[in-house]
Amino acid sequence: MSSEVSPSLISRWFNTPLWRRILLALVLGVIVGAIWGEGAQSIRWIGDLFIRAIQMVVVPLVFITIVAGIVSMGDPKRLGSLGVKTLALYMGTTLIAISIGLTLAAMIQPGLGVDMSNAVPGTLQPPVSFRDQLMRIVPTNPVAALANGDFLAIIFFAILFGAGILSVGTAGKPMSDLMDSGAAIMLKLTGWVMEMAPFGVFALIAWVSGTQGVAALMDVIPLAGTAVLAFALHFFLIYGGLMKFVLKLSPYNFFRDAKNATLVAFSTSSSSATLPVTISVAEKNLGIKPVIASTVLPLGATINMDGSAIYVGVVSVFAAQAFGVDLTLVDYFIMAGATTLVSIGTAAVPGASVFLMAGVMATIGLTPAQIAVVVGFVLPFDRPLDMMRTCLNVTGDLAVATAVAKWENEFDEDMFNSGHAFVHPDADASDSK
Repeated sequence: MSSEVSPSLISRWFNTPLWRRILLALVLGVIVGAIWGEGAQSIRWIGDLFIRAIQMVVVPLVFITIVAGIVSMGDPKRLGSLGVKTLALYMGTTLIAISIGLTLAAMIQPGLGVDMSNAVPGTLQPPVSFRDQLMRIVPTNPVAALANGDFLAIIFFAILFGAGILSVGTAGKPMSDLMDSGAAIMLKLTGWVMEMAPFGVFALIAWVSGTQGVAALMDVIPLAGTAVLAFALHFFLIYGGLMKFVLKLSPYNFFRDAKNATLVAFSTSSSSATLPVTISVAEKNLGIKPVIASTVLPLGATINMDGSAIYVGVVSVFAAQAFGVDLTLVDYFIMAGATTLVSIGTAAVPGASVFLMAGVMATIGLTPAQIAVVVGFVLPFDRPLDMMRTCLNVTGDLAVATAVAKWENEFDEDMFNSGHAFVHPDADASDSK
């Protein structure tokens, strides 16, 4: 009997859409973590193994797919048009995100009357200057950049490498074919890794729920509530509005098709760890052609941090209110500009934005000691909010990629409207290129 039931259960498991399996794992993880408590720490290694598997494929995936995408353009001149539209949208959505966060923080005033005397000062990461950020884009050793996972440098070299293949014409055909095959292989590997997602998500959410939980937010409800409200407004109004009013597409279809990436982003709290899933969702669900998905999305995972921008802005205003610093309109403009630079320089890893708030808070006159206290105050409850802002970051990447794909005529609207589920890894990957 068991030999008959087992294949049936396995078949039913794989026939269930991946997003449902991930969502089930997420719900079960919350329940198990709440019951198990600190003991859930013992299964965290399963989630860490899942993240390591994603990190294993992300660097070669980014490099190979960017090169293959640029080669598929057929004309290096298209890089200029695509690049301008991509950067303009990323910067524009980030500026809107900052404005929403600062406005809500100014209106709700979550920092008034907050006592941070019991907060343990956090260790601050020195802010990276704009000049240093620019210098890091050009790698002195491309191989070292690949080994270290330095995404800005990887993207820069991949763009140059792809443009070089195009410029040499027929002499670059063997390398072009190699990259094309490599991209198909990496997407196949991504599909295999994604079959681990429900188990990894379960372990990670159980660990967070058991060791930190939502109860950690109770001490900072005004701050957390302000941030969550800003996330929700940006998520539905800005991304939904971009779909409906600018692109004339269904916001429901967009959010429905993006859910695989959104759920993985929520569990991993890392845009870069979610990137392989984001690229697969873009190509298989949203109808974004590889030439756009492979160039716009890796860049977005590196520089598009709408959720981080909102959070840094809200916490900075919160800190000013808590320490009695009166903010002028000029201060808000300065914070908006500083937050834009900080969000661009934020590493796409869990919790990174907490340690990069120093550069923004310093612009409004807070001392290093005060900034350290603020960081120590927000750290205990940062993980749940980090999960939410990563969802926003990844959804923003997909929204921008959808817009650029439609404007560049690299978009399959029929696929976008059809509601395709994530393709099983055993399916033919020949349509990915």
